[in-house]
Amino acid sequence: MGVHVIKMPDIGEGIAEVELVAWRVKPGDTVAADQILADVMTDKATVEIPSPVVGTVITLGGEIGQAMAVGSELIRLEVEGAGNVKAVGKERSAAPAKAAPVASPPPPQATAPFVQPARQPGNKPIASPAVRRRAWDLGLELQSVPGSGAGGRVTHEDLDAYAARALGTQSSNAGTRYAERTGEEAIPVIGLRRKIAQKMQEAKRRIPHFTYVEEIDVTELAALRSQLNAKWGTERGHLTLLPLLARAIVLAVREFPQVNARFDDDAGIVTRHGAVHIGIATQTDAGLMVPVLRHAEARDLWSSAAEIARLADAARTAKAGREELSGSTITITSLGALGGIVTTPVINHPEVAIVGVNRIVERPMIRGGAVVPRLMMNLSSSFDHRVVDGAVGARFVQALRGYLECPATLFVE
Repeated sequence: MGVHVIKMPDIGEGIAEVELVAWRVKPGDTVAADQILADVMTDKATVEIPSPVVGTVITLGGEIGQAMAVGSELIRLEVEGAGNVKAVGKERSAAPAKAAPVASPPPPQATAPFVQPARQPGNKPIASPAVRRRAWDLGLELQSVPGSGAGGRVTHEDLDAYAARALGTQSSNAGTRYAERTGEEAIPVIGLRRKIAQKMQEAKRRIPHFTYVEEIDVTELAALRSQLNAKWGTERGHLTLLPLLARAIVLAVREFPQVNARFDDDAGIVTRHGAVHIGIATQTDAGLMVPVLRHAEARDLWSSAAEIARLADAARTAKAGREELSGSTITITSLGALGGIVTTPVINHPEVAIVGVNRIVERPMIRGGAVVPRLMMNLSSSFDHRVVDGAVGARFVQALRGYLECPATLFVE
């Protein structure tokens, strides 16, 4: 038997360091060739690291959240044959003995369901926001719930199993729901969450934002969208508001090219782009991601709609690559029905403009002296005041308003 060391691979694009965000294996596990060992994160995307060989895990080379240099030791495996390094005694003994199975812990008592934690105090649980919320509703401390998912992630099924075992049929009664809560949970800011925090901090630190809000009457736009979906939805796909807004942006930036730009403030250079690469801010379980609708200027409504849907799915399933998450020249952000009345979007550095979509509401408006119901929506747009004057930002939004309130103009060149 020998030892095979797997080092952090060169992911390309000049990346010298990545963040370790999840282990898929633990010491003692047997791994197959091409099995995923760990997830690491670059500036833009999560990358899976596979095993090139068959073996048994001896040691892991880093902690979750640790920055690891390309070429550093990621993991050691015990393999058949000589391996690629000389094995030493203590390395070979690091794997737990297979002949001594660990005894199953006794089920927790119903009177004290949180007595025996599922992990050590310093080892924090990994779970999606939905799982954390459900655990709170059930009155469960995540620290006590064993995780069966990748890297020890707690799943909904784990919550069900723990609730059934520890709380029985009383898990959802009023006594549990309104019980006093004394637990605390320290959540490390790692992985995508850390990248988002760094990017938002950098954007607010470096960019003097100003936000301009305008009310848009989207009654005619909504009617057009409904007509197009009724006629072409089955054949060409369903249209949301976003492809129509993307088309309006394409036309408006022809009049105001200074908003479709990126500002290198270190070099003091603003680059105005002919291509319109629209970032689509997308909420995922892991946090906010911004996949890019490339060359929106060359797409019709249905092409844009299909690509936006594909990108959103790739982002939410953690399958979006670096090329799909970089290179945007202007960004759209929308919370859909949660869009509120007004927002103050943070610019996606190094861009100079972001268009925020607020929710659509039906309100009584005066038209021709009569009170009529209209569908109204606010656009809350932020600009980099260093390179976009207030009047320019305002006129750009007014141009968007003109296209959206008279949607026939979206198709007139």
